[in-house]
Amino acid sequence: MTQTFLLAQALLPEGFAQNVRVTVRDGVFAAVEPDSLADGGERIAGLALPGVPNLHCHAFQRGMAGLAERRGPASDSFWTWREVMYRFLARLTPDDAEAIAAFAYMQMLERGFTAVAEFHYLHHDIDGAPYADLGEMAVRIAAAAAATGIGLTLLPSLYGYGGLGGQPAVAGQRRFLNDPDRFARLVARSREAVRAVPGGRVGIAPHSLRAVTPDTLRAALQIAPDGPVHIHAAEQVKEVDDCVAWSGRRPVAWLIDEMPVDARWVLIHTTHMTPDETVRLARSGAVAGLCPLTEASLGDGIFDGARYLESGGGFGVGTDSNIDIDPAGELRQLEYSQRLALRARNVMATAEGESTGRRLLAEALRGGAQALAQPMGAIAVGNRADLVVLDTTHPDLAGASGDRAIDRLIDLWLFVAGREAVATVMAGGAVVVQDGRHHARETITARYVATLARILAD
Repeated sequence: MTQTFLLAQALLPEGFAQNVRVTVRDGVFAAVEPDSLADGGERIAGLALPGVPNLHCHAFQRGMAGLAERRGPASDSFWTWREVMYRFLARLTPDDAEAIAAFAYMQMLERGFTAVAEFHYLHHDIDGAPYADLGEMAVRIAAAAAATGIGLTLLPSLYGYGGLGGQPAVAGQRRFLNDPDRFARLVARSREAVRAVPGGRVGIAPHSLRAVTPDTLRAALQIAPDGPVHIHAAEQVKEVDDCVAWSGRRPVAWLIDEMPVDARWVLIHTTHMTPDETVRLARSGAVAGLCPLTEASLGDGIFDGARYLESGGGFGVGTDSNIDIDPAGELRQLEYSQRLALRARNVMATAEGESTGRRLLAEALRGGAQALAQPMGAIAVGNRADLVVLDTTHPDLAGASGDRAIDRLIDLWLFVAGREAVATVMAGGAVVVQDGRHHARETITARYVATLARILAD
């Protein structure tokens, strides 16, 4: 299928352009022609930017947003939040997981994410027994992606243990568990599942050094010798301390020393690294997968963004627990966390006079595309036809137009207007959001509301 659109304004790899005719064939940009005649094709007003990749998501957690905002008898942390998650999962069915994922993916599209890396560790039935179809939950994730139109990189997660050094799993983790042999079958089934999603990809996600051993991690890499490898690393201080007690090294150092960490790898969070680890990760070619809103929500800490960028590191952003789905919000929180830590401004800009928003967006596009192993991140021939179009008539974007104002428009989107500025979104060549609303919002929302009403009923 071939379609033609005329973009009033667009950010192309070479810079700002007007009257850009794009030809889309089978969900991919087949031609990009700036300064075209204003006829032929559907006209899209506003400023068209590349769609943003979401490099880290646990879709089911959208349904538990807000459930852990009550203080416990002692100081709360990631570890007490995790107990709330286990209780939430005690009722979740495949139908529920699909409904929640569809709602999360719909919100991602409405706010500017056009593809998602689903770090998928909810595999089995409530009692921990595999479903008759081992990939039942993977099929549901793929169905939610197909129904909403979001691009998908599915990352089945290997989770075998409850702590570093192969400690036994606890009851709340029973829905996650696989050994390498069963994990190999799950990866194969996931590849079948993503056929329902145009351009779908599959990678792997060894959950963390808490959940695998060195031997099972190596086995996972042999199961999937190609494609992205995502792993949680150095998110919490306790995790780092436990890793040092187990191995004598911190998590990021252990991974770089013991595993072939390169451009295939995405280390999620990496909140607690030494300066040496930060530089080594930056030079490895791997991507740091940052989820600043979730990291703030869980009290994880602050990523060393300035040092990492100075060392040439690549990063992207994800929504993780999906408490507030918004690419502008994630990038804004990333910059503001650096400002708080260093008591400085415009920390993530790398040169005098550079737009901080433009730099943040450029890094998130580049690192996110690498992390998802998707051809995206630029409005260019051969890439996914993904666009997020800003409403340049929005009051918060007033007074910014033309080539010299492109940086200002991006700054205003990320730091002022946020999701309210998103007017139109195209994913895989399909216009799925118009006037800020997903075309299936009512149906998806009604199913989500009914699902939560049942799960959260007393």
